Amino acid sequence: MLTVETVLRAQFFELDPMNIVWHGNYARFLEMGRCDLLDRLDYNYTQMQASGFVFPIVDMRLKYVAPIRFRQDFVVVTTLVEYENRLRCDYIIRDLASRAVLTRARTTQVAVRIDTGELCLESPPVLIEKVRALV
Repeated sequence: MLTVETVLRAQFFELDPMNIVWHGNYARFLEMGRCDLLDRLDYNYTQMQASGFVFPIVDMRLKYVAPIRFRQDFVVVTTLVEYENRLRCDYIIRDLASRAVLTRARTTQVAVRIDTGELCLESPPVLIEKVRALV
């Protein structure tokens, strides 16, 4: 499947009182990786909306393995795992230098028609075509 890597650095404003990245910031890290993947497909949120669909997240899972610390460089490895009936991405967050695993995660999104609010049981043809053109 399609995989992209997004390199990030932990910032001071992302830390909690224990001087590690606050757990709530991980959803943002996943979003940044997912947006890079969707950019690669040329079907990011602007294109989704223009095609008549939104893709809300219906499930997100995270497994924290090791903390991310201030100014630590890390990479969000985002892999598109499913796309025909839903958009599912798996993530591994790794230390950039050592490649040690810091976090594992998964998100699931489903297509919803903007005009009717109807949940779609299949992904829109435009998404399927864009994925198949790259893989």
